[in-house]
Amino acid sequence: MKKIIFIALLLTAGYGNVNAQKTKKDTTASATDSLLNSLSGDDKAEPVIATFKATRLILSETSETIKKNNLNFMVIHRFGDIGGTDGGSKTLWGLDNSSDILIGFEYGLTNNLDVDFYRSKYEQLLELGLKYNLVKQKSDDSMPVAITVLARAGLKPYKVETNVYDDYANRLSYFYQAIFARKFSSAFSMQIAPSFLRNNLPFPYLAGNDKNIFSLSAAGRLKFSKRMGIVVDYAHPFSSFRRNSNSPKFYNPLGVGIEIETGGHVFTINFSNSQAISPINYLADTESNWTKGQYRLGFTISRVFDFNSKHKGTNKY
Repeated sequence: MKKIIFIALLLTAGYGNVNAQKTKKDTTASATDSLLNSLSGDDKAEPVIATFKATRLILSETSETIKKNNLNFMVIHRFGDIGGTDGGSKTLWGLDNSSDILIGFEYGLTNNLDVDFYRSKYEQLLELGLKYNLVKQKSDDSMPVAITVLARAGLKPYKVETNVYDDYANRLSYFYQAIFARKFSSAFSMQIAPSFLRNNLPFPYLAGNDKNIFSLSAAGRLKFSKRMGIVVDYAHPFSSFRRNSNSPKFYNPLGVGIEIETGGHVFTINFSNSQAISPINYLADTESNWTKGQYRLGFTISRVFDFNSKHKGTNKY
């Protein structure tokens, strides 16, 4: 059923562009034919590359995967609140604090499949997952979007202040996502990503809180120079508990920033109301409000190392 929904969304999104750019030679081709050709590899059009410059923007994973035998090393940092009761000059506008730090490793098993490992300060979360580029966007718009899927398991192995984990399995969470991305031009790329989060024990541990959370995220990058661009990232969890809760009050995660490509590095400076970096944590628990100054400075550094013996230097996105 999920595959049918994804294909229906894909055909709807691509219908206008495919029809608008058909030539006399391919007027009899249908959107379904294009989809089947792309999946089977029969289409000879060149794949669109570098939809995004890195595997992550601010909140979201992108559609990009790591090339075979390449290792992507990431450091992501979020400082404390800039304003509000926990910010201001007494904390140097949040620079004295860190709400979360993530260390990540992403290794390319093939050009389209990578295995990922992350460790976060927030809830001491450990994550292990796979990410697969299912379909590539084609230069002639026979396939108007790239589709990437990912699956990840998270574990909170350490004791919390109130030991709510009566069963070790309750420490586990699972995250699944499908990413639909399109490079509209050399300057502008955008993606949407439906996702599903399962916490074996609700987080935060509150009466009536959801174990299962569906969400939809949207993200984009607009380049204004050869190596710099503006990035925006937003996620909307669908949860009646979060919508109606007054204590604590939950908010939708939103991030804005600037992305800088410096040769082998991709560097992002951003502001976000999300304290947590991992979607397992920020989809379940974002309690910071932009209008109250509860947003924070953050940065992401990505560096790709090439372990292919025949290659000289580092592969770039």
